[in-house]
Amino acid sequence: MSTNAASMSHPKGLYLLFFTEMWERFSYYGMRAIFVLYMVNGLKMAENDASNIYGSYTGLVYLTPLLGGYLSDRFLGNRRSIEIGGILMAIGQFLMFFSASTSGATAITLMWAGLTALIIGNGFFKPNISTMVGQLYPEGDRRVDSAFTIFYMGINLGAFFSPLVCGTLGEKIALKWGLFAVGIGMLIGVLVFLVKKNK
Repeated sequence: MSTNAASMSHPKGLYLLFFTEMWERFSYYGMRAIFVLYMVNGLKMAENDASNIYGSYTGLVYLTPLLGGYLSDRFLGNRRSIEIGGILMAIGQFLMFFSASTSGATAITLMWAGLTALIIGNGFFKPNISTMVGQLYPEGDRRVDSAFTIFYMGINLGAFFSPLVCGTLGEKIALKWGLFAVGIGMLIGVLVFLVKKNK
């Protein structure tokens, strides 16, 4: 490999972050694809109530990264925050699956517990994984732009496939299996990050 080609290659950590974020986005958009359908058809909620809950959920996942970023900067650090956030989101997704596997008040309680874990977990996860991409490179490194392009390809890949997989499972088989696929996606991303983070 020529010196120039070597200088333009990216750290292996970028591809770990690519893979982790791809599965997190698979999980996030897969759940969003069937969430309202689950509340209306599975939990028998009114459409207005389901839409309000959906709107509140999507709003909060964009708000909590402000707090998560602050806690990361002051106390936890990026990697620990990603671990905590990823584990919380995996727990949240499986709580949603268990919610869809039962009925009545238990299903509602599990849904709220799952949403809470997802919102808090996202607050820790989302701001820190993007920050870590930039931290892989020294200041002024011209590879940063292409690194974020590669990283966002992972986001787009996960967002593209998740409604196809999770939506199909949810609509054609059962909603709980769509939510189960969402949880498996998040679990894969977390486990790969935990195993490979030091390598």
